[in-house]
Amino acid sequence: MYPPEMVAPLAKDLTDYGFEGLLSAEAVTDVIENTEGTVLLVVNSVCGCAAANCRPGAKMAYQNSEKKPTKAVTVFAGVDKEAVNKAREYMIPYPPSSPSIALFKDGKLVHFLERHSIEGRPAEMIAENLIQAFDRYC
Repeated sequence: MYPPEMVAPLAKDLTDYGFEGLLSAEAVTDVIENTEGTVLLVVNSVCGCAAANCRPGAKMAYQNSEKKPTKAVTVFAGVDKEAVNKAREYMIPYPPSSPSIALFKDGKLVHFLERHSIEGRPAEMIAENLIQAFDRYC
């Protein structure tokens, strides 16, 4: 577990752009199961690819897409253990991956970017991938 004060600025990087931080398993279940439409969920982490690729790509997509998810939320790996574990249950059959980005429509996983799809790719490429998913599902 990482100290919350250490990761606060990394979490704020998304919450300042309209993402809601989910801190409990109950909050994750509520958002995914009770949101009509789409939910963009970012599994945030302290790694370099989260900072350089994942968070910037998710923010670009969320801010620059004509079609947007109904909600944008985030959980933090290594900090919000219960929330992350619950989120990962909804991402099956994919193995746990941090960072990762999931798009749900009416509670069903419809698009997923694992770490290997994020690491080493420019944020613009991640944003374009997400915007295409938003155009299809939102």
